[in-house]
Amino acid sequence: MERHVLAALACVATFSAPAMAQDHSAHRHGSAEPAPGTSDQSMPMEMNTGDGAMDHGAMGHAMPDGHQAQGAGQLLPHASGSGTSRLPSYDSAMDGLHVMTDDWMLMAHGYVSAQYTDHSGPRGDDKAYVTSMAMLMAERQTGFGKVQLRSMLSLEPMMSNRGYPNLFATGETAGGVALVDRQHPHDLFMELAARVDFNIGDGATAFVYGGPVGEPALGPSAFMMRRSSRYNPEAPIGHHWFDPTHITYGVVTAGLSTDKWQLETSAFRGAEPDEDRWDIETPRLDSWSVRATWTPNPRWAVQASYGQIHEPEALHPGEDEHRFTASAHYADNDGFSAMAAFSSKNREPGRTLTTWLAEANWDLDDANTLFARAENVANDELFPDHEDPLHDATFRVSKLQAGYARRIEFDPFTLALGASVNAYAKPDSLDPVYGRNPWGYTLFARLSLGS
Repeated sequence: MERHVLAALACVATFSAPAMAQDHSAHRHGSAEPAPGTSDQSMPMEMNTGDGAMDHGAMGHAMPDGHQAQGAGQLLPHASGSGTSRLPSYDSAMDGLHVMTDDWMLMAHGYVSAQYTDHSGPRGDDKAYVTSMAMLMAERQTGFGKVQLRSMLSLEPMMSNRGYPNLFATGETAGGVALVDRQHPHDLFMELAARVDFNIGDGATAFVYGGPVGEPALGPSAFMMRRSSRYNPEAPIGHHWFDPTHITYGVVTAGLSTDKWQLETSAFRGAEPDEDRWDIETPRLDSWSVRATWTPNPRWAVQASYGQIHEPEALHPGEDEHRFTASAHYADNDGFSAMAAFSSKNREPGRTLTTWLAEANWDLDDANTLFARAENVANDELFPDHEDPLHDATFRVSKLQAGYARRIEFDPFTLALGASVNAYAKPDSLDPVYGRNPWGYTLFARLSLGS
């Protein structure tokens, strides 16, 4: 485990090195209101903060609450989440280090989290493991708009393909066998993509996004990029309903964007990542999606999306999926962020399965954070063995989770020490395999570049 921690720290340090000379991370709390009729595409590369220092703001993933309109010193209604998704402007999940070099603004962010989890019952398990992410982005303003270059990587492939225990979670495979009650590790390459925005007048832009690894316009921002789940050490058990496409090999997205609306469509590869998590898989464009997002002010981001996905699961060849998602994300400038979301996936051929999710993160002050998540999932993959009499049976399961994190800041890093506890509600028919009252807990120590 120590080897994994050191390797992940090295990955974070490598990505942050170009920006270590200047720390321009945004303040957690803001007070400005949005400027009407402004667009993030007109954001200047530099804003004078009034004290002689230059505030380069934030760009790309989850812009902090320092995201400002040109010349007005006011907040815009939205920030950027994973891929091309939007978040409320007050959502500051991915603030990090920012530096100007010639005509480019660079941003580095990353984290490494050492965790121990233990889940009870016959299907429960315990494990010490490490999750990690490193992100380096570059942005340049142009005469026609702006250009962004994005990369995001993880050293989670050093973990076993079986990932870590997560009761009632399903999705992907290990050794050709379906993962059940486990969360799979992420791939080395989480994003290798670019985005180009073109100013088309009246604060509106047209944009193109894509690359060999990216995220299509489908679902809310991925769970690790939302402030509402910033310190939650576990992936949602409904992850494969909302955002399994956040790592997709082959994505092209085109869209129209204003300060309050974004309409976009994507072509992408439908198949989920395979078990070789170190490589880049062959891109293809065999699936499509559309998404509309409304950001009326810095506090709200509401999206609805639909996708037709070609053969997403390796163990279900010939089975396509129609997925619909809707979500509402709220954040304020006092450290509170929350999201409520619904998703429905209709297999063809097959049945329709739905899930609900609500989560929140509340920074009580500069050192203490409370977080929680509630999920309700209809799942028919808990018994993948075709000889099992419960194979393909659908069970609706609820998970309730609450946790606490103590934050220690030493610029430019933040160390969060915390724990979470889980409880579950399920049909009595699952007692023989899960126990009557399964529960679990996770302890974690997360070191972040930024907050």
